[in-house]
Amino acid sequence: MTTAQMNDPERDGSAAVGIPVDRTVRLHATDASVLDACCGSRMFWFDRADSRAVFVDRRRERHTLPDVSSKGGSRELVIDPDHLADFTDLPFATDTFALVVFDPPHFERNGATGWVGLKYGTLKGDWQEMLRLGFAECFRVLRPEGVLIFKWCEDEIPVSRILALTQHKPLFGHKSGKQQKTHWITFMKPNVLVTGPPKAGPVEWRVRPHGEQRGNL
Repeated sequence: MTTAQMNDPERDGSAAVGIPVDRTVRLHATDASVLDACCGSRMFWFDRADSRAVFVDRRRERHTLPDVSSKGGSRELVIDPDHLADFTDLPFATDTFALVVFDPPHFERNGATGWVGLKYGTLKGDWQEMLRLGFAECFRVLRPEGVLIFKWCEDEIPVSRILALTQHKPLFGHKSGKQQKTHWITFMKPNVLVTGPPKAGPVEWRVRPHGEQRGNL
């Protein structure tokens, strides 16, 4: 197996707490209305260069991997985001996007250099805190009444454990895959302000008065 790696010495997933973000784009405006917060190889996109979206990942790398089903006996895995950034510290202003896609790594036991690990990333360390921060950041950059699409494969970790990491309530979802273990779950950011810090007792909600400046959620 030949691996050409451009910019990730650890190769341990699509995000990790404490990884430096691309500060040159911090809080820059964007014309895109859709954010893929950890895009990987953009595998589920119909158009991987869709101008309506901005693609973020903490990796920029290319791998050539053996594949007997492909012409020539190998295939390319290309991870080439628009911005190098960590989904726990996104380089965009609050309330920027109408839609956010959040498809974080979902395996703990896959090696970082194996095909599945390279393709999907691997959870390491305090991954619960990483995903909690990821949810918070995705909702922060999402506009009020914007939609978040969350994807999770519960091959190893039940989706119920992951949904407990956010205070936001999902609307509906759909299972896919041969064993129906991949969940596509839809959230909508409420047009309200949250008062009180997360996990500090019951969350209080209040309707945002007309004309009041938007705050972080």
